Amino acid sequence: MLAVHDLRKSFLTPEGGRVEIVHVTEFALAPGEQLALRGESGSGKTTFLNLIAGILAADSGRVAIDGAEMTALGESQRDRLRAEKLGYIFQTFNLLQGYTVLENVLLGMSFGPRGADRAHAREMLERVGLGHRLDHFPRQLSTGQQQRVAVARALANRPKLVLADEPTGNLDHRHGHEALALIREVCREQNAALLLVSHDEEVLAEFELRKDFAAINRVTKA
Repeated sequence: MLAVHDLRKSFLTPEGGRVEIVHVTEFALAPGEQLALRGESGSGKTTFLNLIAGILAADSGRVAIDGAEMTALGESQRDRLRAEKLGYIFQTFNLLQGYTVLENVLLGMSFGPRGADRAHAREMLERVGLGHRLDHFPRQLSTGQQQRVAVARALANRPKLVLADEPTGNLDHRHGHEALALIREVCREQNAALLLVSHDEEVLAEFELRKDFAAINRVTKA
């Protein structure tokens, strides 16, 4: 489902030099597999997810998702592949404040291969316990409810691969546990592969498969 080979990304420093953030030689995830990556803030794990998703362009290397090579595509083609194959759950939710809960999910679906399906969007929001909040705006929801909207939006297009960047980071313990259980359950139902990154040991302990990002990231520390 996901294959990464010799992936590199560096950024310019204020002094005009370059610092390498990501150098992953080999990484793979099978269909339906759920893996948690452990990594501290600043370790490059979010950059790694953004490279997989095609939000950032790699300096070199290869990312293939369900047989399609993300790193060989231009920006608009990456956008299309992301809409067709990926669901991304952000720590900060990234909901559009001027749109209702239902509209947020529909807008995300509109970029996918099936288009905006109102019945399925409602079904997903009911699935995450928000069927009674369809016409509410994000500002009218609790933090935990906003995260559930983000989960519904990420999974509404039936992605092959779900990326989750510290998805419980802004939630308290109970709501974080509920959100994580929901993400994993829906991924299992849809046979979507799940790659989650976190520094929270309680979150990581929920996964049978865990890896340290430092163990796969070959960046040389200064």
